[in-house]
Amino acid sequence: MNTRDTRNSPTMMGRRRFLISSASAVAWLAAGGLSGIAQSPPPQVLPPLPYVENGLEPFITAKTIGFHYGKHHKGYLDNLNKLIAGTEYADLSLEKIIAGTAGRAEKTAIFNNAAQTWNHTFYWKSMRPKGGGEPPAELKQKMDASFGGVDACKKELVSAAVSQFGSGWAWLVLEGDKLKVVKTANADNPLTTGMKPLLVIDVWEHAYYLEHQNRRADYVNAVLDTLINWEFALQNAG
Repeated sequence: MNTRDTRNSPTMMGRRRFLISSASAVAWLAAGGLSGIAQSPPPQVLPPLPYVENGLEPFITAKTIGFHYGKHHKGYLDNLNKLIAGTEYADLSLEKIIAGTAGRAEKTAIFNNAAQTWNHTFYWKSMRPKGGGEPPAELKQKMDASFGGVDACKKELVSAAVSQFGSGWAWLVLEGDKLKVVKTANADNPLTTGMKPLLVIDVWEHAYYLEHQNRRADYVNAVLDTLINWEFALQNAG
């Protein structure tokens, strides 16, 4: 029987080199391969929801969240990434994209998709499970000074949300040192007019139609009474 040590034979050494080089190639490809650009993340990434999909039930169901977040919100972001690829907006924040395209007819598509991406992310944060109730004391003081009380502030938010013709948004904003309620149509938001958004209610029909059909007021009141995130508003006011 041949007991010659073949570990250092040309054949075995060549096999070891092949295995080492193959493992290195696999690691290299996993890290980006021939072109790291192809493996890099897109300029804008869909942020995770701040709660589980059924976290707002029964007033906003997991089915609505699945379509609204997983289809509408993601769709705006995917469209935006296609529109800005290779442009001067590719590496900018959403806020800078919005500021750079607002009011420019030739950039309407970019603005609409950037603003809708931003608006939706802000909307998800404007709600929380077991929300509503009394605002924090500091925010309540601001409401007292600006509206005459919490109920008056909520009444203005309901009025703005319900009276918005067609699709749009109802916002609680800070302008200077005063709270205001404003409404915007379609993709518009208060960033373009120098106001500071504190929270928002989405009144596009896809936000509420599966649960509330044409009863927009029921949806708006449910958000304000049971889901609104007053702490988020106070954080933004700081």
